[in-house]
Amino acid sequence: MPLKLFLPALLLLTACAPPRSSRITIGAKNFTEQVVLGELLAQQIEAETHQKVDRRFYLAGSYLCHQALVSGRIDAYPEYTGTALTAILKQPLDRDPARVDETITRLYEDRFHIKVEPSLGFNDTFAMVVRGADAEKHHWKTISDVLPVASTLRLGVGYEFQARPDGLDGLQSTYGLHFGARPRVMDLGLLYRSLASNQVDIVAGNSTDGPIKALGFRILEDDRHYFPPYEAVPLVREDSLAAHPEIQTAMNKLAGKITAEQMQQMNDQVDGKHQDVAEVVRHFRQTHSL
Repeated sequence: MPLKLFLPALLLLTACAPPRSSRITIGAKNFTEQVVLGELLAQQIEAETHQKVDRRFYLAGSYLCHQALVSGRIDAYPEYTGTALTAILKQPLDRDPARVDETITRLYEDRFHIKVEPSLGFNDTFAMVVRGADAEKHHWKTISDVLPVASTLRLGVGYEFQARPDGLDGLQSTYGLHFGARPRVMDLGLLYRSLASNQVDIVAGNSTDGPIKALGFRILEDDRHYFPPYEAVPLVREDSLAAHPEIQTAMNKLAGKITAEQMQQMNDQVDGKHQDVAEVVRHFRQTHSL
């Protein structure tokens, strides 16, 4: 689009954008774990500020969450370090957790005046997941173990995993994986349902997904260490921290508080047991004196 046409269009879009809430607003992506973490941030901030926090959950992916944060439509949202590094900041893959933390902390500060808070305590890495019965039958423990039969397996992936730089193409290249058909691309919520109903044989999920344990699935070890670290970290606007110092108090209390097992359990409570997200988070906070 020519610049003279682009600028009026940009002004129109800006004019049509919804106004920023006068209250602190927390965002989250459109899958269960993100909504749980977003609710956790919101409840903890409400406990510190004694003010109602707005929720803007189910934003469709990292890009929209990032744009909402940069534009000031939200004040904070939970992200993952590997996703921030590659999908948002467009940096090369790096598998060293300390170096990834340093890089994203510096770049978010320099480019966007956004603070990367300490990890909430767990690494939610991508995970190749298979049915437990298949893993037992074929003695699969690692991703490399499926190489001899990959051409017979039907793969299921989410839309984002198919396109991102730390996703499918790199995984196939690193392992020399050659599946027999094109991957079936679907919403994240359908992946495990498809695996359970034998519509696919292996899916690209996340290590803290609730259905993995609930449905007896098995995570294959990333024995070639392809996936970078995906520590869960809150991203917060610096001007929001300046206006509401209680946000930092809330972030400090949440730092390191969640294990991968606890996150998987909360995900299962929402997804598998259909419990209310707010109640699941409230119970977690109560039992951990938050």
